[in-house]
Amino acid sequence: MEKVISMLIQHNNSVDEISSEDIYLFHEGTSHHSYRFLGAHPALEDGQVGVRFTVWAPHASHVGLAIDQNAWNGCNHSLYKIPKSGFWTRFFANITLGTIYKYHITGPDGESFLKADPYAFQAELRPATASVVTEIEGYQWNDTAWRRKLKQPFNKPLNIYEVHLGTWRQKEDGSLHSYRELVDILIPYVKDMGYTHIEFMPLSEHPYDLSWGYQGTGFFAVTSRFGSPHDFMFLVDECHQAGLGVIMDWVPAHFAKDAHGLRMFDGAPLFEYSDPYKAEKPGWGTLSFDYGKPEVVSYLISNALFWLDMFHIDGLRVDAVTSMIRLDFEKREDQYQRNEAGGLENLEAISFLQQLNTAIFHYHPHTLMMAEESSAWPGVTLPVEDHGLGFNYKWNMGWMNDTLDYIERSFSERPSKHHLLTFPICYAFSENFALPLSHDEVVHGKKSLLNKMPGSYEEKFAGLRILLGYQMTHPGKKLLFMGGEFGQFIEWKDQEQLDWLLLEYDKHKQTKEYTSDLNHFYMNEKALWEFDHGFEGYQWLNADDHSQSVISYVRKGKKQTDDLIIVINFQPITQENYRIGIMRAGQYQCVFNSDNLKYGGEGLMVDTSVKTEKIPYHSQKQSVVLTLPPLSMLVYKKEPRMTK
Repeated sequence: MEKVISMLIQHNNSVDEISSEDIYLFHEGTSHHSYRFLGAHPALEDGQVGVRFTVWAPHASHVGLAIDQNAWNGCNHSLYKIPKSGFWTRFFANITLGTIYKYHITGPDGESFLKADPYAFQAELRPATASVVTEIEGYQWNDTAWRRKLKQPFNKPLNIYEVHLGTWRQKEDGSLHSYRELVDILIPYVKDMGYTHIEFMPLSEHPYDLSWGYQGTGFFAVTSRFGSPHDFMFLVDECHQAGLGVIMDWVPAHFAKDAHGLRMFDGAPLFEYSDPYKAEKPGWGTLSFDYGKPEVVSYLISNALFWLDMFHIDGLRVDAVTSMIRLDFEKREDQYQRNEAGGLENLEAISFLQQLNTAIFHYHPHTLMMAEESSAWPGVTLPVEDHGLGFNYKWNMGWMNDTLDYIERSFSERPSKHHLLTFPICYAFSENFALPLSHDEVVHGKKSLLNKMPGSYEEKFAGLRILLGYQMTHPGKKLLFMGGEFGQFIEWKDQEQLDWLLLEYDKHKQTKEYTSDLNHFYMNEKALWEFDHGFEGYQWLNADDHSQSVISYVRKGKKQTDDLIIVINFQPITQENYRIGIMRAGQYQCVFNSDNLKYGGEGLMVDTSVKTEKIPYHSQKQSVVLTLPPLSMLVYKKEPRMTK
């Protein structure tokens, strides 16, 4: 607390108090940093050290501070109501850091109840539910060099490792590693594997572990499961110093109904819609935010900016966007109503997302704003001024669904489903896409990526290698959920750590080496990311060989010398004397082979260097003949012309 007192004196008592301008902007929906005056802020007022508490509760007839010292009865520790504002505030002397508290609220019907602070920066460790007075300021960052070089990665590599912190690794007794402990084990692993970013599944406070963080109650509180806010800052800081970006799943689509949370916060619908048709998400048992309420817009935009401002997060993956913008999302006909124009769009949610992205890019121009949008909604990554939603990336759920549908098919079925491999290119450049192989695809009986594969034990591993190779060479940025990199055999167990013991077995160890080499190959080959979002970076050689289940295509860089020829054989048989057309004459070297023995492949002899022949093929003047190992991906690159 002495450090806090010193800081308050040094900054001339500069803890933000609510002003008339703050109130006006909050009610207008444009208070983008409302966390600076709402919540519990250590303060020095009239020479006394304490905490100022401020909360928005317009329907309440009384708000008090409930703490241990008053036996959780806030009747005699009332906050003062700011007239005609909906805000309640009061400075309490002698409240110290670490004090647990709730608001004791009396609603409009006279009923009293306890609520956690919607703006609390820390919460008690579950199952306890109170808020904690904490100091969010004061962390000394060492990531200036990282932040100075931030740029949008449209023509840069972007390869994301998705992590659920509670189950990536656990201690021998099953307890969780702290944010600080993870610095020494997670960062070196991700860096060594060749990823550019870590994406954390939601870290906002949530009461139920098995919601994975997607049903939150404390949107400004980083979960106490792994430590304090400063501990998480340390993890992000160390990621940046190691050259890794940090993305966090962010969930403005809904919130949990738990009694201490946002539901009926002041005795009436406040953060949620009062209209149950719009408020209820029956499939998830949660409530939607009321995007038509300016104060809720201020709350959510402030929350997004909070993670960027205070924790230096590089990007937000916005969860369940489709559920926000579609009134009928996963609802029966009797569970929704159309909008005033007769449509199924939630016009308020669309407006909110546009306001959100406009604000984010105003304050942090290089932020990654990635939408998980599962429909064919147009213009998700179109700028707001062009009537888009304003994100800069969208998860390509179509590619993911088609690809997994294909690779789960038996080998005999694959020729009739060849279009699942070829159709995604038709829309690959309609948005700025990231290609996700995420946690959602390896839970609830869907099987792990490895176990989705048909065939024998060896064929499953070969199939996983070409799936990852296909993802890495297809246009779009990349995301892989933890465990996929070494072939987790059982689907994700959301209470236990990954099956690291599998790395004692050759096939899994070789798969991990393959993924690492593939990641580094991606990083080093400009053709795989310089033109990710336009047709100038892609050309089919043969999209139509459904009978043999082979596709071949070119990924192009800014320089012709960077172009790559990719050939993938999705059948467990060797394709001998396989001819493909080549654009330019010359000698081509095999620069990546998924069938390599060191990856657990068969090690079938392939030509490491082939010379084109003047035989037209695939609408090209040149061609080469290759041997394609079973279930393999080969990548060829033109050798530089030798000069004397």
